[in-house]
Amino acid sequence: MVAVAVLVGIAAVTGVVGFHVWDAATAIRDNAVDIGGDDAALPPGIGEIEGGVNLLLVGTDSCEGQDLALFPRCGIDDDGGERNDVTMLVHISDEPRRVTVVSIPRDTYVEVPECEDDEGRTRGGGIEKINASYMHGGLACSVATVEALTGEEIQFAAAIRWTGVINLSDAVGGVDVCVQGDISDRHTGLALSAGTHTLQGVQALQFLRIRHGIGDGSDLGRISNQQQFMSALVRKLQSDAVFGDPATLLGFASTALQQVRDKQLVLDTRLANPNLMVQIAMALKDVPFEDIVFVQYPTYYSGDGLRPITDAADALFAALRENRPLQLTGDASGGFGVEVTGEAPPATPPTETVPEDAAPAEDAVPEETAPDAAVPSDEAVALPSQIPGQTAAQVTCTVPEG
Repeated sequence: MVAVAVLVGIAAVTGVVGFHVWDAATAIRDNAVDIGGDDAALPPGIGEIEGGVNLLLVGTDSCEGQDLALFPRCGIDDDGGERNDVTMLVHISDEPRRVTVVSIPRDTYVEVPECEDDEGRTRGGGIEKINASYMHGGLACSVATVEALTGEEIQFAAAIRWTGVINLSDAVGGVDVCVQGDISDRHTGLALSAGTHTLQGVQALQFLRIRHGIGDGSDLGRISNQQQFMSALVRKLQSDAVFGDPATLLGFASTALQQVRDKQLVLDTRLANPNLMVQIAMALKDVPFEDIVFVQYPTYYSGDGLRPITDAADALFAALRENRPLQLTGDASGGFGVEVTGEAPPATPPTETVPEDAAPAEDAVPEETAPDAAVPSDEAVALPSQIPGQTAAQVTCTVPEG
């Protein structure tokens, strides 16, 4: 979630203040990790990236570099492992641009391929919960696991740790969230009264991590809580409060760079390219709210975890490959964590004024003689009801447990 915000923020910064913000680009490259795949040549100009893009974004539970006062368990029972407790596949379509964020519950049993860890040992290679993939082989192993599960090729990936989330939510100035009743959770330390709150820093991280005290107390309720936060973040990023404030944008990008230096934000070697970040971000920043969809990968309870509902998942990814609009038919939350309370007003992107007497460009092709091209259907695909979710246009509110 934060990595998406980083990309959008950096794109806007470069449009305002230029590339001097990237004086630390070497630090980004030095801390990048290889997830495999071919290096793609970048266009010489700064424009939207061509074609569709898949990014894997993970949030890990590493104790490295964390404040023990905020995370006391790191000083008590840290086993040194690092798991991807948040796993999100972000699909950005080709024209017309649409964004779909697929959250995969951490307790989903999947086939984890054999991966190589930092010491060259082979690990994994069996049915495990998906959050074990990062522990077996870092970001590259999580990418391989999600590719095997979804059948989608992932071009780019990023991982963020707790302190990175805290610092980046501070830099963007907080995000507005809603809770229907008082909530209190001793596990994260979060206590909020009913109503709307602007969360940043530690509180933002607590809200993203909370599951006890909301919905059914499960990770599925937590996912929908995260989707509420992400939707509100998208709306703020596209508003004048962020894109219209160069100082906020510059501070946001600078903070992101510092998280890379501090190893709280990890990028793959291809994503660690400022030009590419800008190209991806420019494809994201003007997508209408109704075409930014947050869904949960469909699962069912079995034993001590979750199992994939493959038929429903296949319908989702087929629609993404065809670049079809998505119609949500299921609940907003798979764990009763949120309810839809309203619709957000649409963002108003800047429009370019063209003089009425302006002559067409010499090389313009009249519409009726333009070459044939495959145009995606505008007919929406009704997703199976086993796929919960919401759009960025929907305002949701967290439901207290019970």
